[in-house]
Amino acid sequence: MTKITNISCVLIAKNAQATLKATLESLKAFEDVVLYSNNSTDETDSIAESFSNVNLINGDFIGFGPTKNRAATYAKNKWILSLDADEVLSEEFICTLQELTLQDNTLYSISRENYYKKRVVKHCWGKDIIVRLYNSTQTSFTDKLVHESIISDTFEVKNIPALIKHYPYSTISDFIVKLDRYSSIYAEDNVGKKSSSPSKAFFNGLFSFFKTYIIKGGFLDGYAGLVIAFSHMATNFYKYLKLYELNKELKVK
Repeated sequence: MTKITNISCVLIAKNAQATLKATLESLKAFEDVVLYSNNSTDETDSIAESFSNVNLINGDFIGFGPTKNRAATYAKNKWILSLDADEVLSEEFICTLQELTLQDNTLYSISRENYYKKRVVKHCWGKDIIVRLYNSTQTSFTDKLVHESIISDTFEVKNIPALIKHYPYSTISDFIVKLDRYSSIYAEDNVGKKSSSPSKAFFNGLFSFFKTYIIKGGFLDGYAGLVIAFSHMATNFYKYLKLYELNKELKVK
């Protein structure tokens, strides 16, 4: 297999043992893989250490955007492919990447096929197209703590025409852990900046369920669709409720 020497693959992870091995197996073509572990307490670090092309870095989580930017500073190459620890590259994607002529004024997006357990989720999530390959001397991630993205102003964006498989949830507990984490980060990122109320939390949560399950056709995804729609509802409900509480505490101070 021809090695990829001009692109570093960078991931951040916390307690990702359920998916990390499959992810790193799919990255063996990369000479430089950086895994920034956020104080993991499971087997994440030991799994990373078992791959000779992986540079394991341990550090604090300071929000998604800032943490991804910090992790990228450990890469050996200026071109960064930013991945999640639950994404698996296909051989087709690797081959396409090896043939790609990278241009400094261009960003490259990936197409993700999303799964719940081993089932493709076609309606609730569909196929994501996200900018993930960039020149770190030209741009970086935003400093947002959640819903971060690569700064794409003035850049042309081209899609890499090969799918990446995404396995974000393998158990119900995964949904619960992530919705608590994401809703807390959202509230912390927006305290004092956005208003909220119990009614806003309720109606946003309700609309989120309706949008995911009915408008997007999540009911066609069967059992998985119901779980995902309810998770979206709970995430929106709690992120606005947590923001409401933090805003109240800020006013008291």
